[in-house]
Amino acid sequence: MILSATLALAGCAGGVHSAGGYATYDDLKRATDACAARGGRLTLVRGGDARDIQDYTCDKTKAEAQ
Repeated sequence: MILSATLALAGCAGGVHSAGGYATYDDLKRATDACAARGGRLTLVRGGDARDIQDYTCDKTKAEAQ
């Protein structure tokens, strides 16, 4: 199951919109940590813009998906 980074972080303090949607280092760190806590890995969507936080998803690891 693929979750968007913004949905994955909905429960985290501060959210991911601190820089107007830009993927700052701090935003990516929070998103990566939140995703890992859910057993996933934060990845950039195909054709996504690495500067846009909405273009990241939290992919479940294959071990968890089975």
